[in-house]
Amino acid sequence: MAVSRRLFTAAVAGMACPLWAQSPGGFPSRPIKIVPFGTAGGPIDTLARIYGDKLQQRWGQSMVIETRPGASGIIAADYVAKAPADGYTVMMTMPISHVNQAILQAKLPYDPVKSFTPLSMLAVGGPMLVARAQAPYNNLKEFAEFAKKKGSMTYGTWGNGSSAHLFGELLSHQIGTPLIHAAYKSEAAAHSDMFGELLDFAWANPSTARVHAQGGKMKIIAVAGTRRVSTLPQVPTFTEQGFKGFDVDSWIGMYAPAQLPIELQNAWVAALREITAMPEIQARLVSFGFEPLGNTPAQFMEVFKADFPRVSELIKAAGVTAQ
Repeated sequence: MAVSRRLFTAAVAGMACPLWAQSPGGFPSRPIKIVPFGTAGGPIDTLARIYGDKLQQRWGQSMVIETRPGASGIIAADYVAKAPADGYTVMMTMPISHVNQAILQAKLPYDPVKSFTPLSMLAVGGPMLVARAQAPYNNLKEFAEFAKKKGSMTYGTWGNGSSAHLFGELLSHQIGTPLIHAAYKSEAAAHSDMFGELLDFAWANPSTARVHAQGGKMKIIAVAGTRRVSTLPQVPTFTEQGFKGFDVDSWIGMYAPAQLPIELQNAWVAALREITAMPEIQARLVSFGFEPLGNTPAQFMEVFKADFPRVSELIKAAGVTAQ
């Protein structure tokens, strides 16, 4: 799902003047709450604060970033699903809370489609397989050979059912060696245990991987998804290294509770799309290893629905079940 920033920027440039100045009914008239996936200080929390600053500048209201970590995003999503549909509570999340868990869990406390109003898919990207800088392998072939000699390896991710977890299990099946998963509340916690040699390897968002790699603490073995990361062009994809099934992109999207009035949805969508089109925001998204998108609710749902068969196939191939 590669996206051209030039095409997107040109499309947004052709939009009418900003719509947030004409928000309906004086909206917003009080602080707005953004609930990000993950923990405070994590990548999505950081992006929520970046977008929150821009929204605050334009709407003149405070943006409260409230993390509700745990259960691989289910707690946060359930909270937003049950919030009033008045435009004052939204969620910034990834596929794990709305696609992966919907496939893995027999029942969720919310419906990933009926309980939410889609606003905009802000960006797409993929996680990276990382190891300590001293690890005796530099690519997937060497990784597989090392794992087979060792007999098994342990790795950490930011949650059961996350794309990183699915990719880790798929890799285990393909190399024929047990790769034992440990779920953490944040990637930082997993990385801490990896650096402390309690884990053999881990997964990371590109921005985190780049910082630790530049600091000499981490090496990056491969990136999942359909393309290389522009800020780390030297890191090949799994596909380029001969491993199939890893070409499933992740995304960052914004949701509001279901039945949000259309005028409030339009106000949110216009604001989010225009913020995503800003050069400094695009630069920040790229620095996080994501390709800026900023699509419409209809386009968001089109990608969302197309994700289900792709992720279902990945889950089946990885042999992952609900935990």
